[in-house]
Amino acid sequence: KGSISEAKGYTIKFGTVSDPSGAVIDEVIVSVFRAPHSYTGENSVEISCHASSYIVSSVMDLLYAAGARAAEPGEFTQRAFLNGKMDLAQAEAVADVISSQSAAAHRIAFSQMKGGFSAELRDMRSELLELVSLMELELDFSEEEVEFADRSRLDSLLAGITAHASRLIDSFRLGNAIKNGVPVAIAGATNTGKSTLLNALLGEDRAIVSDVHGTTRDTIEETLNIDGVLFRFIDTAGLRETDEEVEKIGIERTFRKISEASIVLGMIDLTRDLETTFETIRSIISKVDFNTQKLAFLLNKTDISDVNNNVIISNYIVSELDGKTDTESTPIFPISAKSGAGISSLRAHLASTQRDFLTDSDTTLVTNQRHIQALTDTRTSLLRVRSGL
Repeated sequence: KGSISEAKGYTIKFGTVSDPSGAVIDEVIVSVFRAPHSYTGENSVEISCHASSYIVSSVMDLLYAAGARAAEPGEFTQRAFLNGKMDLAQAEAVADVISSQSAAAHRIAFSQMKGGFSAELRDMRSELLELVSLMELELDFSEEEVEFADRSRLDSLLAGITAHASRLIDSFRLGNAIKNGVPVAIAGATNTGKSTLLNALLGEDRAIVSDVHGTTRDTIEETLNIDGVLFRFIDTAGLRETDEEVEKIGIERTFRKISEASIVLGMIDLTRDLETTFETIRSIISKVDFNTQKLAFLLNKTDISDVNNNVIISNYIVSELDGKTDTESTPIFPISAKSGAGISSLRAHLASTQRDFLTDSDTTLVTNQRHIQALTDTRTSLLRVRSGL
């Protein structure tokens, strides 16, 4: 009933695809979209066929023979951007939607693709235009000594825009973590069960477990999706005094990974002597920035330890945290990485650390390195303007 080229937009045609000899390859439907009401803003069609690789390649061969070419990576989105169907921030978010590995990462990317981040930028741009207009108006009449701009209004606008930019900049740590996996560093002395815990969380033997001290000499990273959030667990080298050069390098990397992590899990062996344990606790706490990081202590080997040690060590942790952070935000979990006891409670806690974000649908998070650099440059310029005024 007529050719596809003459079909109206938002119509679907049914038919067959045949090879040059006339043999039928498949029955297909073709959806027709007319400019500007399509993804790219151009006239376009979508061919829906069965998913056989032979059928798909045969249809592609026929299209190539008719003069079509394969799209470059991201070309459809590029055309949509060039034709004004989406702005650059939305176009960049398309790739993030496609590559998202968790519900949280998908939510951030989809919000950006639908214009959530762009709306924030439009608000800032509107305020900047008002600021510039007031300043230019006063400059135009400066010789007549006519003052149009209320200085308090200028300062108020600058303070608001700067605070807005700062909030978006500060969101990058969480946004980047959600996108690439919330980094969780497992830190503790040698042979406290860090590698056993990683294996228990993953449900597979990813890290080597041995009674030999210093087995883990470099960091091991694996990702795990817990309740819609991707976590990136980092098994670190054990903390101890050593003269072995390679192990020293591993311990230095451990401290670096602790500083980069969003969550630190302090692994404590309940069977060790108390003085050594107390030293490990102090070392871990000293490396954590409580303004930007979350800490939890895991008291491991509950299946073979003295109950009194559990109480003594828990009390010591509470005393060391006093004045540094709210002890309620630094939970202590008795676990057995070997038997799996307490692991489910740990998983639930990890998921809860991101629950505020998951339940706040209005949160805009920055995840793109280019965006964060542009926002940082903007804030620097705004601070210079405030200083000038």
